[in-house]
Amino acid sequence: MYDERIEAFMKLALVDGVLTDKEREVLIRKAVEAGIDQDEFEMVLDARLFEKKEEMAEEEQTVKVEIPPVIPVESKTVKKDQAKCPACGGVLPAYAARCTECDFEISERDSNATIQKLFEMLNQIESSRQDSTDLSNPFAAIGNFYAKSFSSILGPGAIERKKMEVISSFPIPTTKVDMLEFLALALPKAKQKGNFLTRNSAENKVHNEMVPVWKTKCEQIIIKARFSLKDDPKILQEINNYALQIEMN
Repeated sequence: MYDERIEAFMKLALVDGVLTDKEREVLIRKAVEAGIDQDEFEMVLDARLFEKKEEMAEEEQTVKVEIPPVIPVESKTVKKDQAKCPACGGVLPAYAARCTECDFEISERDSNATIQKLFEMLNQIESSRQDSTDLSNPFAAIGNFYAKSFSSILGPGAIERKKMEVISSFPIPTTKVDMLEFLALALPKAKQKGNFLTRNSAENKVHNEMVPVWKTKCEQIIIKARFSLKDDPKILQEINNYALQIEMN
């Protein structure tokens, strides 16, 4: 608008967005000396000052960048009782068959306490059968003989019925580890042994009498797992494979 010298003076005076009385006086004198109308120059000078303040306000708003709060990263803690890979020492998920760190195959894992407890209860019941077959007691031996003779007609004996009751009333596991361990160990007991001709043989009959109650328990666990583990596709696939083995939809 004005010559370069006047524009340079104005730019220097307004660089900080503040125009002192001294700076205004000098600028007006320079403008008059250059032949510029004083009233016109003062109007332009005030307008330039206003624009500079607006520009500085916008720059200040842009520079103010909100810094998001620092979110601490959750550290991974290892429980003292967690299993570790024998090859690399990495922490093993309780259900893993391989180490996720080095792909080492885990061939031996301790049985889960849930299924262990059930088997302990069943073994205690079985031990009562052995106590009742003491050959030194002829009456007990005779009673056991008749019990075996009539079991094929009347169905499961007292010992088997006790076991069935324990299995039926045993709590359904609620954790992923317990469910998988339970199904892995219980599934063979939920399948019939032998064919049409051999399923009632001495070695298969007792097992097959217990199949329905084991199968029912497995089905209950699978239903529970499908609901509670629906967001874990890998484990859900394993659960569904167990379901196929007992012909469960």
